[in-house]
Amino acid sequence: MATTASTTTKDPFRDDTIPINNAADISVIVVYFVVVLAVGIWAMVRTSRGTVGGFFLAGRSMVWWPIGASLFASNIGSGHFVGLAGTAAAGGIVIGGFEWNALVIVIFLGWVFVPIYIKAGVVTMPEYLRKRFGGDRIRIYLSVLSLLLYVFTKISADMFSGAIFIQQAMRINIYLAIVMLLLITAVYTVTGGLAAVIYTDTLQTIIMLVGSFILMGFAFSEVGGYEQFMIKYMNSTPAIKTDNGSAVPSACYTPREDSFHIFRDPINGDMPWPGLIFGLTILAMWYWCTDQVIVQRCLSAKNMSHVKAGCILCGYLKLLPMFLMVFPGMISRILYPDQIACVDRKECKKYCDTEVGCTNIAYPTMVIKLMPDGLRGLMLSVMLASLMSSLTSIFNSASTLFTMDIYTKIRKKASEKELMIAGRIFIVFLIGVSIAWVPILQSAQSGQLFDYIQSITSYLGPPIAAVFFLGIFVKRVNEQGAFWGLIIGLFIGLSRMITEFAYGTGSCVQPSNCPKIICGVHYLYFAIILFGASSIIILSVSFMTKPIPDKHLHRLCWTLRNSKEEREDLDANDWVNEDFEDDYEEEKKEPNCWKKSYNWFCGFDDKKAPKLSEEEQAAMDAKMTDTSEVPLWRNVVNINGIILLTVAVFCHAYFA
Repeated sequence: MATTASTTTKDPFRDDTIPINNAADISVIVVYFVVVLAVGIWAMVRTSRGTVGGFFLAGRSMVWWPIGASLFASNIGSGHFVGLAGTAAAGGIVIGGFEWNALVIVIFLGWVFVPIYIKAGVVTMPEYLRKRFGGDRIRIYLSVLSLLLYVFTKISADMFSGAIFIQQAMRINIYLAIVMLLLITAVYTVTGGLAAVIYTDTLQTIIMLVGSFILMGFAFSEVGGYEQFMIKYMNSTPAIKTDNGSAVPSACYTPREDSFHIFRDPINGDMPWPGLIFGLTILAMWYWCTDQVIVQRCLSAKNMSHVKAGCILCGYLKLLPMFLMVFPGMISRILYPDQIACVDRKECKKYCDTEVGCTNIAYPTMVIKLMPDGLRGLMLSVMLASLMSSLTSIFNSASTLFTMDIYTKIRKKASEKELMIAGRIFIVFLIGVSIAWVPILQSAQSGQLFDYIQSITSYLGPPIAAVFFLGIFVKRVNEQGAFWGLIIGLFIGLSRMITEFAYGTGSCVQPSNCPKIICGVHYLYFAIILFGASSIIILSVSFMTKPIPDKHLHRLCWTLRNSKEEREDLDANDWVNEDFEDDYEEEKKEPNCWKKSYNWFCGFDDKKAPKLSEEEQAAMDAKMTDTSEVPLWRNVVNINGIILLTVAVFCHAYFA
């Protein structure tokens, strides 16, 4: 059927020809992979990977520009290209407000949260909660929940969206494509540690930006400029406006009247403005300020000025998705309304293998239809880059969480080498789980991928955000309050999530039967309610139970952040990372060539780490917990932070 259709109307994904099947495209992709692997190997050779500090925190030696680029690349995955563009095609520019919210939150990250984490001397976020509250149950709870969130939102969304693009563009088996990608990402994550991830993320960011700018230029050229874009989008409706012969409400295929507004009606809007300002800020605080993937990059900076400068760079880069993904997604609907805006379930099934809607193919369709040979290969590389940079970040941070927060409770006296092997084996386990999750992703495809990710976050993230926020700013909060706030908050969130999935989210053509009292509350409003409820529980239980003495809280909360007194850690008796006797004696044999090669590849040092004197150990601890800044650079980054906030306010006001 597709072969008889004209070139201008046939579905690009049902054509018999393989879109990316020419020398120019293939050459670009091959060169891309060679360069990425070369950068990964270079980072592997030049950085310290033989210690936990070197592997997980890049030895606290990173400067601001790779940190900012890595924060951006870790956040912008292929889920953003597919999800942002798809949601924009359906609902307009409001989804870009999700990206611009980060301009404000990264200031909180660099100026408020990271200084506390560094002063606390922690590697992972559960470790901070362990020091702040004591006890194991909060730390283990957060570790396990974070790993589940990684698998079922971040890894699943990125793999699914990357698979949509790769499968349609290259016509190879979806499992083969995913296994190839995972193997390459695993090689330089497993072998290189955080430094390799950060350096390759920097390269990925450059590739993503160049390719996306080129596609944006083609898209606006095709549509006739910004003014024409605004006019044509409001008239982009599909030719078939019925479903199985039955009339469909016009709201299901006509663009919203407020498509070019970020702030929308608080009652009837698809993204109510109070939810966008307050609910989204809660989710963003959980993601940007307490998530291991993000915070780990900031903890690797050589000093606080580099942390702040990296956050500012990331903030400016977060201005771009509105122009590089949101606008092109809307233009895709203008150019291909029958595919992207389809409402007839048979038509949608024909175009994108799902009856819910085809907005998710908005970005891939643009790439395949608009880009010439060579540039099309570059854009596939961009998608691979965004997919791989997100996966590498998640794999590295998930292995850190598992190693430092779960494995050390099982093996309290594990050697440094054993910890690093455990972390790498866990990455392999995550890869296996990810591949096994693919068929579930294929069957659970939704018309709005980005909404799916944000709604899951709204149901599970606010209690964690409340615990971190109150733990830092309210000294009186204790372990009992934090624990019960997390548990009851999780129960409330899961109740909403399970109910919604049991009834199904439905679509415009076929709405869900979920009771209004449960599913009628917008997920951003639900995030505000859940954050408030969790905060009340945390404060109530804390004030009804014994406070934590100040001697345990020095440099762990805001009011005591500059305290010079000795802190008596609540976890001092449990957290074992002491020196111990290794199994081998001093006169161990010289390793053979194979053993030496293996140790180099994995970053293991052949020689035992030198024993540090008390003075040397104190100096190293002081470096790892130092938050001092040179006054000149402190003023420079502070001024730039104010400028970034001003830009954020202007952008929101201009498109409000």
